[in-house]
Amino acid sequence: MSVNQSKRQEFAIVDIETTGGHAKSSRITEVAIIIHDGNQVLERCETLVNPGKEIPNSIFALTRIDNDMVKDAPLFDQVAEHIYGMRKDRIFVAHNVNFDYSFIRFQLQESGFEWSAIKLCTVRYARKIKPGLLSYSLGRLCDYLDIPIENRHRAGGDADATAILFAYLKVLDTEQVFQDMIKHKALDQRFPPHLNPLEYEQLPNDPGVYYFHDKAGKVIYVGKAVNIKKRVLSHFTGNNIQAQRQHFLKEIHHISYKCCGTELMSLLLECAEIKKFWPKYNRALKRYEPKFGLFSYEDQNGYLHLAIGKTTRGQACIQLFQREYDAIQLLQSFIQHDAINPQFCQFGHASWSTKSIKKTELPDRDLHNTRVERCIEDWLKQQPSYVLIDKGRNSDEKSCIVIENGIFYGMGYMDQYGQYSGFEDIKGQVKRYQSNHYMMELVKMAAERHPAKVHFLTKSKILPDVAAEPTFSYEKLTPNSLFNFY
Repeated sequence: MSVNQSKRQEFAIVDIETTGGHAKSSRITEVAIIIHDGNQVLERCETLVNPGKEIPNSIFALTRIDNDMVKDAPLFDQVAEHIYGMRKDRIFVAHNVNFDYSFIRFQLQESGFEWSAIKLCTVRYARKIKPGLLSYSLGRLCDYLDIPIENRHRAGGDADATAILFAYLKVLDTEQVFQDMIKHKALDQRFPPHLNPLEYEQLPNDPGVYYFHDKAGKVIYVGKAVNIKKRVLSHFTGNNIQAQRQHFLKEIHHISYKCCGTELMSLLLECAEIKKFWPKYNRALKRYEPKFGLFSYEDQNGYLHLAIGKTTRGQACIQLFQREYDAIQLLQSFIQHDAINPQFCQFGHASWSTKSIKKTELPDRDLHNTRVERCIEDWLKQQPSYVLIDKGRNSDEKSCIVIENGIFYGMGYMDQYGQYSGFEDIKGQVKRYQSNHYMMELVKMAAERHPAKVHFLTKSKILPDVAAEPTFSYEKLTPNSLFNFY
C-alpha cells in the first residue's frame, strides 16, 4: 500500500479560532490538528497564529485570545507548510466542517498551497448516528454523551473533544455510515450544517417554488425553479466564501416547497410570496417596482384630484408607469377626452405641463367628483380581461391565470374536464393575489409568446396615443373553445 493510500485511512481532526465568521474578511488566530486513525490519536499539533489584524472585543469575550497573546505568534505563512503537510491526503474532520475548511483552504491558497480534501462533518455524523437530539452543537453533544471538554472555544480543547466524539460515533457506526459520507461527491459535504438531508431528499424534480426557513421557521429566502431539487442543491455547491453566503447557509434549518404546473406559475408565485414574506435574503424582486403612479385623492374641500407621483411600497394607485412621460400622456388624455378640470391635476415634476393651465372658478364639487370617478372607472373597464390556460401539475388539471381589467387577479388550477359558466365561475377557481407591475409584465410577455393559450372575456382597445404599460397586440390573439361558456 502506498503512503498516500495509507493516509487516506487517516483523519485530520481540526479546530480553529478566528477574528470573525468569514474566511475572506477574517483571519485564523489559533489552530489545532489531531491526526487520528479512527481508533486512536497518532499525532497532535496546536499553535496560536498572528492574524495580522486586531482581534475584536466580541471574539476576545468568546475565546479569551487577545492581541497580546498573538503578537509574537507565527504568521500563517510561517506555519502553512506544516499545516499543509499534516492535512494532505487525509480526510478533513471538523464540527461544522465547512467553516474550518473554508478558512484553512483560503489561507493555504494565499500562502501558495493548492489544497482540497474529502470532508466529514461531525455535526452531520452525529445526526445520523444519534438522531432526535435537541441540539448538535459541540458543547451540547458533549453534555449528552458525557464527553469531557476543557478550554471550550479554544482550538486545542475543542479539537480534543471533537476527536473523542468522532471515535465515539465510529464505535456506534456499525453500518459504516461514514463511508457514504466521505464519498467524493457525497451530498452531505455540501449541505448547510443545520439542514436535515432527508428534507432535501424529499424534494421533487418538478417546477415550483421553494422556501428556506430559519430555526424559528421564518421564511428567509424564496426561489423558483424548473426543477426544485436541482435548483436547491445549486445553492449549496461551489466554494464561495463571501460573508453574506456563509451567513445565509448557517441560517438554513428547513426547506419547504410548492409545486407549480409551469415556469410562469412558479415565477408568479415566487413574486407573490416574496411580497408576502419579505425574506431577508431576497434582493432583486424587492427592488423591482415602477417608479411612477397615477393617484387620486380628496382635498380638504372635498374635491377629487388626479396626481402623478413616485410610488412607495404598498401604495394603491390607478396605474403604474416606468416613465413619468407615459403618466403625463394618460393624464392629459383624461383632460382632453373626459373633460377633467386641469386645475385638479398635478403633473409631478413636469411643472412645464401646467404653465398653460388657467385657474377658473371652482366647478360644482359633486359634478366634478362624479366626472373623475367615471373617468377612472371607464379607464379600468377598457383594460382587457382574459384567462391564460396552460398545463397543470398533473394530467387531471390545467393552470389558470386570470387578468381582470388589465390587473392580475389571481391564479390556480382547474379541472381539466370541468365546465365553467362564465368569468365569475372561473375567478372562483383561482386564489386571489395582490397584483403588481412585475407580475403583469410576466403575464403579458407569456401571452404575447403563446397567444393560443389566451382566452378573452372582453376585448377593448387602449385609449389612443397612451402608453400606460407596454402592451401586446390583442387583435393577434385568437380565443379558442377550451372552456364551454353557457
